[in-house]
Formats: sequence, structure tokens, C-alpha cells
Amino acid sequence: MGFLHHEPCPKCGSKDNLARYEDGGATCQGHHCDYWERKGTDIDESKKPRRTKNMSLPEIGEFVAIPQRGITEETCRRMKYSIGSYTTRDKVTGELDTRKAHIVHVPDQDGRPVASKIRMKGKDFRYVGATDMAGLVFQDVWSAGSSRRLVITEGEMDALSVSQIQDNKYAVVSLPNGTKSAVEVCGRARDYINSFPEVVLMFDMDEPGRDAAREVSRLFDDKVKIAQLPLPDANAMLLEGRGKEVVNALFNAQVWSPDGLVKLSSLKDAMKKPVEWGKPWCFPSLTEFTYGRRPGELYFLGAGVGIGKTSFILKQFVQDITSNEKSAAFLLEQPVIETGKRMAGELAGKMFHLPPEAGNYTADEQDAAVDALCEYYDPDLYNHFGAKDWNTIRDNIRWLAVCHGVAHFHIDHITALVAHADDEKRAIEQMTEEMSSICQELGINLYVVSHLATPQGTPHEEGGRVMARHFKGSRSIAQWGHYMIAFERNTQHPDEFVRSVTTVRIVKDRYTGQATGKTFLLGFDRATGRLYELSPAEVKRYEKLAGDDDQSDYAADF
Repeated sequence: MGFLHHEPCPKCGSKDNLARYEDGGATCQGHHCDYWERKGTDIDESKKPRRTKNMSLPEIGEFVAIPQRGITEETCRRMKYSIGSYTTRDKVTGELDTRKAHIVHVPDQDGRPVASKIRMKGKDFRYVGATDMAGLVFQDVWSAGSSRRLVITEGEMDALSVSQIQDNKYAVVSLPNGTKSAVEVCGRARDYINSFPEVVLMFDMDEPGRDAAREVSRLFDDKVKIAQLPLPDANAMLLEGRGKEVVNALFNAQVWSPDGLVKLSSLKDAMKKPVEWGKPWCFPSLTEFTYGRRPGELYFLGAGVGIGKTSFILKQFVQDITSNEKSAAFLLEQPVIETGKRMAGELAGKMFHLPPEAGNYTADEQDAAVDALCEYYDPDLYNHFGAKDWNTIRDNIRWLAVCHGVAHFHIDHITALVAHADDEKRAIEQMTEEMSSICQELGINLYVVSHLATPQGTPHEEGGRVMARHFKGSRSIAQWGHYMIAFERNTQHPDEFVRSVTTVRIVKDRYTGQATGKTFLLGFDRATGRLYELSPAEVKRYEKLAGDDDQSDYAADF
């Protein structure tokens, strides 16, 4: 919920430390106060189970020193890390057992406590509350972007140690549940993490810590660095009186990059395996020409206005999700509701984006198609609200790929992402290079629509042939794209059948080069709203009506 205003805190007495939110909830932002209020009576029924968990959060204890860990009272108070008591019930006898415990609340992304991390004697750790909503431990202590650098540690003791070494002046947070949920939690808090100019991961120096640091770093760009310590963790460094080395480690942290050199002999077994066909396209001819789609490939789709590129994207999207291929769509020229209706229509063979009488469907058919679409895989759609920024889209792509296994991403269109750039050409060059890199790094596929420059001859909307140079940003697109695929249709032809036929032309094929210039024809079924490949008889009919001068294979000019 959104922030409303500040007001007096009834516990600590401050005049304006209590932040009030639209849902009626509130939390005191004073460093020495843990007062908070649950949200008001306008409770979203779907959220009640999660909020019920908050009722059992233990009370914060006292802010005292932890001498066995070298942590001072000042550090615990600054970081809201307390020593209190925690009561559990014996599973066998049912008796209550109250023990001394370290207690710290963990906030959600609005800064309100929704979970608690509890540490008892004998390495008995508990993580309770609405853990699926919680962010990073101490995230409520340091507001977004409040310092030049954010340090993320693996545990609370290490975070307290790093904070104390820096006189408790700079932002330090920790993972709430160790490395096993590092990617999930950091992904959930990615907006908070991205608000800091520099981020340093100082996880434990064991193998799980190193692996988790590499995985988390993949969620973000080069601002995230990994620190190395000579001892197992930051608290060990503090206890050994080696705080200066911790500071040096922060300044010397490096962006992680794998060693790219491999011995050819290590690839021998993989080299002996026959090459398999890639995943199929939504049209057999395209699969035949390209040998399918391989992870890591970047595809650019070019077409004039109203030629049918969006219909192609939706057909491919629906084929993938109905084949258990997770996909996401960033369609920047239409509302998400319309996108969803078109997807459901592609699945059912109905045009739900038109009024019922025009699309020839009933309300029951529409409801059934929407339910069926979401049952395959609940697709991720980008609700941009007018914000068309590549950096935001890139972060979402990385998050969906790493955290949720999404493999296919459709972007329509690249031109919208550079509409306000001072230098459109340079912006596209940088963007296409990043697109290629992220495809290779994450093993995903991007399908990116490019608008076309106006040709000198026949307009594309009248069936003009698409060449490589017509793609906006063509030089960088040709350099970084694995395939450039064009769509041509004469929308002004007097014959209705000819107007409905689209020529698909492969302008560039980096994989083998053999598909460059190949074409095939698509028809449009007005009853179902679907594209389909023309039969041999329909091809002959089209050639007779339109002439086949423009249908021969053509090698694009680079």
C-alpha cells in the first residue's frame, strides 16, 4: 500500500516518526522504536491467511551487547537486534518451553514487520510469520538508497559485524534464511537493492556461500560485486580484530565472472553427441528452415504497420505455454487486458478482443478459454502503465529467468524503448548488445519486434520487400541478432484473399546461413482469428491473383 503521511508515535513520543499507509497500517521509523500497527478493516480477503501469521510474531526483547560475538549494545540498538524469550510447544508432551533467544523482525517491501528470525542456543534457528512476503533482515533499518554502498551478508551476526566495523553508518542487510533462499529473497527485494549505487555480497567463504553469491549476482547488473575474506565469515574477522581487512574487502570486491577457458578434451563427450533439432516454431516451414529454436538465440521480427507481427507473437506464445514452455510478454503498444484476450482467443480459435457479435463467441466460451489459458502456465505480462524503459524490462527478464525458469520473452517493440533517447541509433546499439549477452548468459530466447524505416520504393504496407537495412537500428540488429525475420503483406490489394496473405521472409540466418532469403506464406482465418500456413492449392491461387514476382528466395543485403 502507498504511503500517506507521518504522524506522532504513541510509544516513543516522536512527533513525526510514525509512517501511516493507505491500508490503515503504520510503523515507527525511529531507530530505537519497534512500534507498528496492523492494517485497518479494509482487509483484502485473499490476503487474510498471510496476515494471520503476523499475529504470532514474538515481541522484541532488549537491545544488549552480545560479547561472545563481539557485538556491542550500540550496534544491536542501531540494527534493532534484540535478546528476548521465545516460547515453543513440545511436539510429544505438548508442554510449553520458553527459552532465551535472539529476535529480529523481518519487514516486507513496505517496511512493515511480517516475519521474525529467532536464534536460540545450539544453533536452533526459527523463521516464522509471513516468510513468503518478507525481504532482507535489517531492510527496515536502512531506507532505500540511503548510502553509497549496500552490503548483503549471509547471516545476522555477519551483518551486525560489518555494520559495527563501519561504525554503524552504512547500509548492511542479511539473508533471512541462509543461502537456500538467497535468490528468491534478493529477487523479491530487487527494487530495494537496485536503489543503491553499489552492492557488495559478503556471504560465507564456503562452497554454498560462493555458489549463492554467484547466483544472486546474476539477478543484477555490474553494480553487484562479491567480496572475499581470509576467514570463514565477517564475524570471525571481527573476533580476530581484523576489521580493517573487512573494509578493504568491501573496496576490493569484484564483479563475478567465470573462467571462460576450457580444455577441448573436456568437451569430447559432448562433441560426439549428434546435434538435435531445436524447439519447434509455430509454423512447420520456419522450423524446417532454421532447424528449430536453440536456447541463447536472439530473434528480431520486422514488419510494417498492421501486417500481423503481433498475431505471430501471440501464436508462438500460446504454442509455447501449452507445451510447458514458460513465457513472458512485454507488449508495449496494447493494454494487458487486450493481450490476455488475444491469447485466450488464439487458444480457443475465437476473437475475444472484438465484441461478441463480431467475434462470434459467447461469454461462457470466453470464460472457459481464459481459465484454460491460466491453467497451462500463468503467463507473465508486463503492465507498463506508460513506462517503457529497457533497464526495467531487463531487470524483470533476469528475475523471471533466474527465479522462475521463464525461457521465452517477447518484446514489442524495440523502437518504443528508445523513443526518448537523445541518440536513438546509439541507444539501440547498446540495447541489442545487452539483449544478445543476456540471452547467452541465461540460456533464454528473446523475440524482439523492430519497426521498419520507410523504403524508397513500394511501401511495406503494400507488399514491399523487407531488406535488412529497413530494420531500425539495422546495423546492430544484424550484428547481434541470430535471425532477422520479416513479414510482408499487401494490405491495399483489391482482392480480399490476397490482402490476408503474409509473406514471411528470413532476412538473416546466423546459424547456418542456408535459410537466408527463404520465404513461406501465411493465411488468416477470419473465423478463428488464427494465422496458418497456406496449402499448396492456396499458394497457387495466391500466385495467380497476386503474381509471384516478389515470392522468390532473396539474399538480404548486408
